[in-house]
Amino acid sequence: MPIQWFPGHMHKAQLEIRTAMPKTDVVIEVLDARIPFSSQNPLLAEIRGDKPCLKVLAKSDLADEAMTLAWQEYLERSPGVRARIITSQDISTIRSLKYAAARLVPHREGRTVNAMIFGIPNVGKSTLINILAGRKIAKTGNTPAVTKQQQKIDIGDGVTLCDTPGMLWHNVENVNSGYRLALIGSIQETAMDYADVAFFGARYMTSQYPERLRERYEFESLPATEMELIEAIGRKRGCIGKNQVIDIDRASRILVMDLRTGVLGRLTLETPLMMEHEIKSTAIAIQEKAERSQEKAAKQLKRFRDKQRAEKKSREMRQR
Repeated sequence: MPIQWFPGHMHKAQLEIRTAMPKTDVVIEVLDARIPFSSQNPLLAEIRGDKPCLKVLAKSDLADEAMTLAWQEYLERSPGVRARIITSQDISTIRSLKYAAARLVPHREGRTVNAMIFGIPNVGKSTLINILAGRKIAKTGNTPAVTKQQQKIDIGDGVTLCDTPGMLWHNVENVNSGYRLALIGSIQETAMDYADVAFFGARYMTSQYPERLRERYEFESLPATEMELIEAIGRKRGCIGKNQVIDIDRASRILVMDLRTGVLGRLTLETPLMMEHEIKSTAIAIQEKAERSQEKAAKQLKRFRDKQRAEKKSREMRQR
């Protein structure tokens, strides 16, 4: 099932962004370097149209370095898009982002550049804004949806920044993207099942980073299945309840938090090739869903019309 988490303030933010976009010169989209595709908001691509976009790969110190470079090259294939790699400790690179954004709109030279900064919840946008502004402007936190309303900030050198609340979209149709968003903490805990998310993470880590799991949890050999892996982590970490039964939820939370905080090392949860395959499969699934809905609607309409005809025939019979 697609993940759905769209608080009221996010709907309001979407409307405000649409209203402000015509006066915006350039968009800065902050992405999580661990999931550069899944942390992009498809609504933004539709709202910004052909306006230039600077995509910022944040939290790169938590991501696989080689994959981050591959994602930078991949993102820059899109017209009007440039990508930059940052960490929250790399102050000089963050401060240079305003110049990189201004260079995308050379026709605004000598005039104020209106930039809109955008990002999903918990992607590190507020930390970036505070560094750009040189003072604490935006609230920061490790939970989603800290920023609740738009604000305009003069960050110097002729650049004004319009901050927007971290905003997801109504339905995360790609189920795998939903799991990745949950793994990095961009979806509130009330909208996710830790065990379900941990099983997804376990499956990916077993395939892509098996040595990390062996080293972190001191396994002599890697468990064969996701369930066995979660149970083994539970035994190692003392997540044992009554009758010596492994507490799957507690063990799952340990794995998710280890993934989230970088304890398992620098890792990337998706590749460009992987996402191209998922885009195609998701498009097919959406099309099939639409066809099923149309078929269901057609059957309902037929039943309604058949009922009308039957009632009409019955009335005619009675009138005779």
